[in-house]
Amino acid sequence: MTRSQETLLDPELDADRLQPDPEVDDLLVGAVDLHVHPGPSPFPRRIGILDAARDAANAGFSAMVVKSHHLSMQTDVLALQDTGLAELPIDVYSGIALNRTVGGLNPYAVEVVLGLGGRVVWFPTISSRAHIQFHHDHHNSRFPTSRLPLRAHEPLPVLAEDGTLVPEARDVLDVIAGQEAILNCGHLFADEIDVLVPAARAAGVERIVISHPTFIVGADARRCGEWARQGAMIEHCLALAVNRAESPLTHEALRPYLDACGTRNSIFSSDLGQAGNILPVTGYRRMVRRLLDNGVDADDVRAMVGGNARGLLTRAGS
Repeated sequence: MTRSQETLLDPELDADRLQPDPEVDDLLVGAVDLHVHPGPSPFPRRIGILDAARDAANAGFSAMVVKSHHLSMQTDVLALQDTGLAELPIDVYSGIALNRTVGGLNPYAVEVVLGLGGRVVWFPTISSRAHIQFHHDHHNSRFPTSRLPLRAHEPLPVLAEDGTLVPEARDVLDVIAGQEAILNCGHLFADEIDVLVPAARAAGVERIVISHPTFIVGADARRCGEWARQGAMIEHCLALAVNRAESPLTHEALRPYLDACGTRNSIFSSDLGQAGNILPVTGYRRMVRRLLDNGVDADDVRAMVGGNARGLLTRAGS
């Protein structure tokens, strides 16, 4: 362990990182994290992009995607190339989450971010109807709150009155398809995702991810299996699974999703980086150990923490 890692680790939150586990560490070589939340952000963050990349690179990760709910971090990624990021043996990407703070379903902003090397477009997260309703109904949820005095997000509609996608959404899908980028369905209701996934496929989008179906989205294993059969990847987030002792995504709760979708259509991403939470790599280490202890094949584990996501990031001909 390097000195920089020792400084980064919290002696309480990340204590298990000090315990050797060669079997787990080997499976993390080549891992890919599609969902990291570093700073800068209006939400309190524990780590910045460079520290997150260093920690992941030291663990052998091959790539990571950094995300903000409020702005694109692709320009941050580019700016950090000359301050040490380019020297790390890890590919770092970002993208754009289509919330109110970037103009909503804004194809102009999507074109800029993807043109600058971004790889992921998240449909509305904190501006989605599902997210706003969830946090109205769950006042004690641990979702971060802004340190800045920002106005409340109004719900962004993605469906028209006839149940089809609004024109702006279709425009965004065309841009994603043309750039071979990844569509992440964000924090939409499952009923909205039922419309978005086939529309994206019809538009030529080949890389589709659905994040944390058990959180906000409200999708059971059967529904996720249907999305997987349409070519979507189901992303299970370690922030829900291993961040705290009372985390809701136990192996027993996860198992039906893996059975319904198959390991080839399942991804583990951290969804970590927030102040007060474990580090992303800590989350991966805990989850890999849990999967192995529950009898999941090592090759399947390696695919779900690395190979499947790496395929999404790889452009045709690259």
